[in-house]
Amino acid sequence: MRRERWIVAASLAVSWCGCAAPRDRPTRRPNIVFILADDHAAHAIGAYGSTVARTPHIDRLASEGLRFERAFCGNAICAPARATLLTGSHSHMHGVVDNAARFDGTQPTFPQALQRSGYQTALVGKWHLKSEPTGFDHWEIFPDQGQYYDPELLSPTGKRRAQGYASEVITDLALEWLETRSDEQPFLLCLQHKAPHRSWEPGPRELSLYADETLPEPPTLFDDYATRASGAAAQEMSIAGDLSEFDLKLGQPTPKSARALAAWSAAYAAENAALRAQPLEGDARTRWNYQRYLKDYLRCVAGVDASVGRVLDYLEREGLAEDTLVIYASDQGFFLGEHGWYDKRWMYEEALRFPLVMRWQGTIAAGTVDRHLVSGIDLAPTLCEVGGSAALPGAQGLSLAPILRGDALGEARDAIYYRYYEYPDPHRVEPHFGLRTERHKLLVFPRLGASELFDLEADPRELHNLAGDPQYAELQARLRARLASLQRELGDTP
Repeated sequence: MRRERWIVAASLAVSWCGCAAPRDRPTRRPNIVFILADDHAAHAIGAYGSTVARTPHIDRLASEGLRFERAFCGNAICAPARATLLTGSHSHMHGVVDNAARFDGTQPTFPQALQRSGYQTALVGKWHLKSEPTGFDHWEIFPDQGQYYDPELLSPTGKRRAQGYASEVITDLALEWLETRSDEQPFLLCLQHKAPHRSWEPGPRELSLYADETLPEPPTLFDDYATRASGAAAQEMSIAGDLSEFDLKLGQPTPKSARALAAWSAAYAAENAALRAQPLEGDARTRWNYQRYLKDYLRCVAGVDASVGRVLDYLEREGLAEDTLVIYASDQGFFLGEHGWYDKRWMYEEALRFPLVMRWQGTIAAGTVDRHLVSGIDLAPTLCEVGGSAALPGAQGLSLAPILRGDALGEARDAIYYRYYEYPDPHRVEPHFGLRTERHKLLVFPRLGASELFDLEADPRELHNLAGDPQYAELQARLRARLASLQRELGDTP
């Protein structure tokens, strides 16, 4: 049985502002397991209120630890959001403004900081930042987006092809590394899933989930975008018309092995044949697309959840659970039919909000729910503090370590900042920026010369744009002024 407990003097723990922790409060350096999903919406997790997602292991993490209710990304697209989690800074600072950009791995990141402070570090799974990972003693990643079945893997020694399903393959690799690591140092393990990213290819174990169920539709599946700026209707990410045959499993299947192909065919063949025999049109076809899309998405989520369970079981079995901070997060949220959409990119809540769950037994009180406005820029400063490393140069976020310890957060923010850049392809989502406060949200679309204002308390589905309404002119002016000051604070000049 492996068991270690890492204790350091409190003077070694440095907060985001460089202040030492109280001397009479020793701070242990935990092992850190950071599990990152791709495109996993918070509202596709039981602990966040989903009644259809089957996530017992992520739910267990939340019940035994801390769930951040209001965690938001600063740019809802994969590569920029991942670079933000690494650096603790916004896209205009770390340089990854869209998925075409290459991440400069020489800039400071939390894995580098923890590695320098004595952590063993490893990364397995999806990287998606074009450059080679830095700050890791060991890494093996999917090239680019990666493949769900029999994925290629890239490491310092070259490429190889693994046999099996991606979520299971990288879990195997993560547990193998945990078995071979040194017992003399704390560790950081970043386990980064491809799932549930498009094109939502479930693993063989999950293919039959939801087969005989009709999933509930979101109230905004047939949103008409009335009152919104024109970009909402002009996008190309609709469930009605923009899902491909490959997305819907109506085209050539991708599994490589004969066994996987047989399972794949059995899962989809009957429904596909029925659709071909009696084609659907209009709203009926949109509803069919929605059921196929969401079931496959949730099947991929179930595979990720099974991976989380395997990791938790390993930590328990090896006596590491008490000494390990386990984090589950996604790079951003995702639309699950809301507003008639799939994908992300928009500053609307479903894409803006991401799941963030942490368990650190003996430090985080079980069942804690936090409602501070938290941003993706906060993760790196938090991990640097709990890992006892120096504050990360260039980080713009706040350390959430006081919340983990049950203390008051010294500097709570009144708003989070967002900026999306990528246009026109893919999906033709208008570039926009804005801020979200406790109650309100302001979006600015510079190319359109338009804005949107929502009262999230009265209008949580963001259907009624209040921008331009004289009754809300003072509120809009106040939010505009706060947005401008926030941009100055962060050094952004759209």
